[in-house]
Amino acid sequence: MDAKNALGEFLRARRERVRPQDVGLSGGGLRRVPGLRREEVALLAGISADYYLRLEQGRDRNPSAQVLEALARVLRLDPAASAHLLSLAQPERPAGSRGRSRRPEAVPASVRELLDTWPAHPAYVQNRFTDCLAANALCRALSPNYAPGVNLLRAILLDPAERELRRDWEELTAEGVATLRGHIGPDVDDPRLVELVGELSVRSERFRLLWSRHEVRPMVGRISLLSHPLVGDFELRSNKFEVPGTEALSVVVFHAEPGSRSAELLGLLGSLAASGDGVPGDGVPGETSPAHEDR
Repeated sequence: MDAKNALGEFLRARRERVRPQDVGLSGGGLRRVPGLRREEVALLAGISADYYLRLEQGRDRNPSAQVLEALARVLRLDPAASAHLLSLAQPERPAGSRGRSRRPEAVPASVRELLDTWPAHPAYVQNRFTDCLAANALCRALSPNYAPGVNLLRAILLDPAERELRRDWEELTAEGVATLRGHIGPDVDDPRLVELVGELSVRSERFRLLWSRHEVRPMVGRISLLSHPLVGDFELRSNKFEVPGTEALSVVVFHAEPGSRSAELLGLLGSLAASGDGVPGDGVPGETSPAHEDR
């Protein structure tokens, strides 16, 4: 990551993913770049090629809203990616605010109590870096990685047990990386992010690929396809809610469709968790198996 040129990195990555034919240009002839050329982006956006070059090189970091809207159109950005582009072009933050370590987030006591009032619904709290801060018993029964101190994105990418649990691992990892980038916005020099991205870039080829795409997605609910070692295959729906008065903490709650086979299996897992019969997670919270990926 180049914290000094986040805007330029984003423009370059997204430019390389737009095919000429997608914007009405001929894709023939010898092309040295996989997507659009800089001068093609400039032409379509109605700006000079020199000015666009300055944007990519970080020599101009405050383009007008009109220029950004034109670039978003040319680069075929969706609303989430367009908002991210606008955030990257905001005036620089005061020097004292960049790279400052934040105090550890505290989960409000009322939210912790709320998690425990949902014995039939797995639920947990995470921060914008996907660090798990709290989880109820049924959530820990889904995976021992739902425990305070575990970074969930790291676990999903590096723990072989998580890849076996997640039948939709490819989609989940793509969503997770894109959501992380969306949460961070222009704060690419945050020490926690630098540490996380550095580790995952070294240890996970999948992460390196996804991070280089500069995709951005909002935090939304999804359907998770699971293959649990105790109860077999089932699916859960999830919803995410921001916790007011906190620094981007969110509660994630899972549920199964009422009356479905998945609901029966989730109930069975809850019974096993309550009895402690073979449910994983009795070891040290946050420990994962050695990652076999990308060695």
